[in-house]
Amino acid sequence: MHRRLIVPSALAASLLLAIPASAADYAPGAAGIGDAYYPASGNGGYDVSHYDLRLTYQPRTDLLEGTATLLATTTQRLSRFNLDLGLEVSEVRVNGRKAAFAASGDHELEVTPAAPLDQGKEVSVVVRYAGKPSELKIGGWTAWHRTPDGGVAAQEPDSAVWWFPSNDHPLDKATYDVSVSVPDGTQAISNGVLQSQPSKLGWTRYNWRSNKPQASYLATLAIGRFDITTDRTASGLPVLNAYSKDLGDNAGAARASVERTAEVAEWLEEVFGPYPFNALGGYVPNVTSGYALETQTRPFYSPRQFANGSNTSVVVHEIAHQWYGDSVSVKGWKDIWINEGFARYSQWLWSEKEGEGTARQLADYAYALRPAGDPFWTVKPGDPGPDKQFDIAVYDRGALALQALRDTIGDEDFFAVLKGWPQKFAHGNASVGDFVTYAEQVSGKPLAALFDTWLHQPAKPAALPAAPGHRADTAAPAPKSRARASAAGRPAPAALPPQPKSWKKIAATDTVHDHGNGRGHGKH
Repeated sequence: MHRRLIVPSALAASLLLAIPASAADYAPGAAGIGDAYYPASGNGGYDVSHYDLRLTYQPRTDLLEGTATLLATTTQRLSRFNLDLGLEVSEVRVNGRKAAFAASGDHELEVTPAAPLDQGKEVSVVVRYAGKPSELKIGGWTAWHRTPDGGVAAQEPDSAVWWFPSNDHPLDKATYDVSVSVPDGTQAISNGVLQSQPSKLGWTRYNWRSNKPQASYLATLAIGRFDITTDRTASGLPVLNAYSKDLGDNAGAARASVERTAEVAEWLEEVFGPYPFNALGGYVPNVTSGYALETQTRPFYSPRQFANGSNTSVVVHEIAHQWYGDSVSVKGWKDIWINEGFARYSQWLWSEKEGEGTARQLADYAYALRPAGDPFWTVKPGDPGPDKQFDIAVYDRGALALQALRDTIGDEDFFAVLKGWPQKFAHGNASVGDFVTYAEQVSGKPLAALFDTWLHQPAKPAALPAAPGHRADTAAPAPKSRARASAAGRPAPAALPPQPKSWKKIAATDTVHDHGNGRGHGKH
């Protein structure tokens, strides 16, 4: 009688092959992606590669009905996972099979597939849902603008939960197909390129495609009656701008501004390198808000941005975001400076180009404008906190940090950094620390102390670095009243340098991201 001997290691291997993973090996995906400012934003356990949204919207009633198909890859063994959505769900399918689902919290949709999902598995998720976005309030606010002829989704840091299920955080970017059916005579505007617009039985379906990765908050939807202009840039890029038909006195100024989008983008290509997306444009719906937003390829502008006349500076700000914020997105919302500091500095560079004040003159004025005791200097642009995420200091002090960098490393290296950064991190995510490291690599200079001073210390820096050929004593002489105050031992206000011609135009855009939504966005 012969007995077959099995060594312990071989026995263990055979058992592993024979026994499937137990239920204990699978776990729910996290209900948040791990953002320090917004713990409930996004979800864990999977990564979305594509959204296919097929929607029907009735402007008269604000009823939105949708079927969303998400293509994703699991990043762990999942027993269930969450999506972010606030509207009512009627059915969920995972890989074609019906899945159990339940709503929890303000906007969590918990999905339990019929069978657990292995790590690294490609998954399709279909969600059928409906609701009136204007009636959905989360934390007392809404990202959905009801308009006289429809509705608009455009908000930061959240807007997707009002109109489609998503992994709602910039860390999980994806491509998009957005197809929206609306009554004839009404248009649907979204991101990217309009592929087609067939009509049937009184309804028209608008089919939009964004073929580059896009953060969920940068996806936009505007439904209403618009005047639309189309064109192509010299390089063949399609340009589409849209204006509500009822903008009233703001209509002319809005058009005079947004129609310069292609011109602004061509100039920014000289500063930041090739435009990163497949379409260009902007839209101005009839909303009551006052902010603008860098929705990818097609920024959103509130009519109030043009209440005092044309405002090319706000167009510069939002188009600059296509590189800084859209193509290169934040790793976490605490990294907001890599969006806003650069968009504001782009406005300073536009002023320099237009001969209305150099960036250095604007920096000198911004630095001198607020005394050391002003709360402005207590905000740290490199990590402002959720309550100060969109504070004016993130913009102006953030731009001052870039001027300090320019003065320290010189124009050649500075503009090499501005152009190289969007290429290195194209269509991805990055942090403030990543930028500091990159600037050091390009310039060959240690810059940690400089950025710490300008981005992370809650105090007014002693002075801007001296730029080549720049005299620090260019401020106007102190008035006699200031001299008398000093002689009397009282603190004297610092003399301001001459105000650059563009200052008021740029300051008029200080409310550019004053969303007023209760999510800690600063009032400018």
